[in-house]
Amino acid sequence: MHPNRLFHWQEEAAMRAFVAEQAFGTVFLATPDGPRVAHAPVVFLDDAHVGFHLSRANALAAHLEGARALFVAQGPHGYMSPDWYGIDDQVPTWSYVTVELEGVVRQTDEAGLLAIVDALSDAHERRLAPKPVWTREKMTPGLAEKMALAIIGYTLEIEHWRGTRKLGQNKTAEVRLRAADKAEATGNAALAGLMRSIPD
Repeated sequence: MHPNRLFHWQEEAAMRAFVAEQAFGTVFLATPDGPRVAHAPVVFLDDAHVGFHLSRANALAAHLEGARALFVAQGPHGYMSPDWYGIDDQVPTWSYVTVELEGVVRQTDEAGLLAIVDALSDAHERRLAPKPVWTREKMTPGLAEKMALAIIGYTLEIEHWRGTRKLGQNKTAEVRLRAADKAEATGNAALAGLMRSIPD
């Protein structure tokens, strides 16, 4: 989380929606072999738990059960040129949005793993409407379960939420919006939209 409190994001519901929309992030863990990360799709299982899965061969797989880990979802980000602000004596910076979820990880059983896979596919298949939703029932019976032997399911119980929205809140609205226009003009419309969403 950024140390400047102007950039702290406190609204849990908004952070939850952000993580659900990004639906992908990085799991960080200190292991006996040193710090390790894994990149994984994630889905909310309930208000306090997210689910994800990793390959059995992943360097984190042997260390996650019962460990305290950090999951980080990142959103739009980009370079901010000092010239974009239209005021003197500015420096280059980076604008971004990120949410950190900290908690204890537990390995699931086979049923839990398949529930995570089903929840992930359902959430993303629904985004593809009007395409009919894909389900495991379209596969040869037993094949999905056999393929799932190559992965492990995990849940992370969320104990701490930490969000950062570094979007120019330390500038006046006029200056921030000017920079947002420049960001959009250089191809970063998603970041520009977030910069414009900050209340004046």
